[in-house]
Amino acid sequence: MEERERIGFIGLGIMGSGMARNILQAGFPLRIWNRTASRMDELATAGAGPASSPGDVAFHSDIVITCVSDTPDVESVILGEGGVIHGARPGSLVIDMSTISPQATQRIAARLAERGIHMLDAPVSGGAEGAARGTLSIMVGGDTRQYERALPVFRAMGRTITHIGPIGAGQTTKLVNQILVVGHALAMSEALLFAQAGGIDLHKALAAVAGGAAGSWMLSNRGPQILARDWRPGFTIDLQQKDVRLALQEADRLGVPLPGTALIHQLYRTLQARGLGHEGNHALVKALENLAGIEIAAWDDGQ
Repeated sequence: MEERERIGFIGLGIMGSGMARNILQAGFPLRIWNRTASRMDELATAGAGPASSPGDVAFHSDIVITCVSDTPDVESVILGEGGVIHGARPGSLVIDMSTISPQATQRIAARLAERGIHMLDAPVSGGAEGAARGTLSIMVGGDTRQYERALPVFRAMGRTITHIGPIGAGQTTKLVNQILVVGHALAMSEALLFAQAGGIDLHKALAAVAGGAAGSWMLSNRGPQILARDWRPGFTIDLQQKDVRLALQEADRLGVPLPGTALIHQLYRTLQARGLGHEGNHALVKALENLAGIEIAAWDDGQ
């Protein structure tokens, strides 16, 4: 049996912790690093090896995965002082599974290539639930041979794995995904507010429409949370807003109008101004509730 490649994982946040655990459970040797060191404790107890820096992760790994918040964070852990580039050997592979600028992805890949280090961009969708269950959708950009090399690791984390094209194509596809996600979130928010104002049973209304042409992942997974006034994040407003900003910046570069996405950006901004950036992205509905002076409140069971 061929020996498994050693995996490094950098970034154990709301998504990365579940992804790294699934890699470990799939039997890969795993080295981990997180800026807040205490987040490594649980995985270390389960058998992962804590590292002292991203470069230390890379030194002990054949494939290094990064899953951090934003473009500057990726640049820091890969190219910065003590970064992956300083510990990785030629022939190793870096997979960035964050959501960042496609242009920045291409620049980082070029820097790594100067050292003989390969790179894939492989952002994900599916929220914290998908990260924990290993059912993420993974959108990959980069060389076909490196994609095939990474497939066993991707299969530990995701269910729908698609090689889109060259480096940066994964990030562009993720922004396509995020435009759809927030559009669905706004449609869901408007529809539930309308149902509330119309005086109908929201649970029955949700059940009636979720399986038809109006159904979506967002409606089925986040609609019930709204009815329960449960704002725990599968993905926070702050992170969602970052992705919307990236989409608008790339659209500006491409000369593409995104009027609906721009509106959602402004609605999320009002929630951030109220200190709600830590709540789930489905709390977008609160911006509309504020405009309408109505709060969604599902009927009690049996009413």
